[in-house]
Amino acid sequence: MNRFIAPFLLVFLLPACGLQPLYSGGSKGAVAGTLGTISVAPIGGKNGWLMRNALNDRLGGQENNAPQFRLVVVLDDQIEGFGVRADDTVTRERRTLRARYQLIATATGETVLDATAGSDAGIDVVSSEYATIAGENSALENLTQKVADQIVTRLSLYARGE
Repeated sequence: MNRFIAPFLLVFLLPACGLQPLYSGGSKGAVAGTLGTISVAPIGGKNGWLMRNALNDRLGGQENNAPQFRLVVVLDDQIEGFGVRADDTVTRERRTLRARYQLIATATGETVLDATAGSDAGIDVVSSEYATIAGENSALENLTQKVADQIVTRLSLYARGE
């Protein structure tokens, strides 16, 4: 009997915990409205192109809104071999993607947020060079998605006032 009462009582305690949805109000909410006014500055290189597209997809900038903020991102992309055989050939690589990003208010030029985000992925090095390069490219695509998620989450917290 107590097994069934305890979850029922927890339902009444949840509103008291202080949790609030980040995107309350949906596309008309404060967070979505602020994210829609962020323009992403061009980022050089293939990794920059992937990152800018991932950020633009997540920010959902609307054409009607004049940009109130500019997001400047500088990427550090490194591949490092760390698994080594007896004959000194690398068997495993780690691709690390780090981003330093700044949110700049366009009206004042003031940097309102300066932060970093990053992630890494392991890559198997196989006898086929093509397969290894394909693995490196796939890792880069996945890493840009993860880092873009981290950046947008932090921007959302800023937009909410945290």
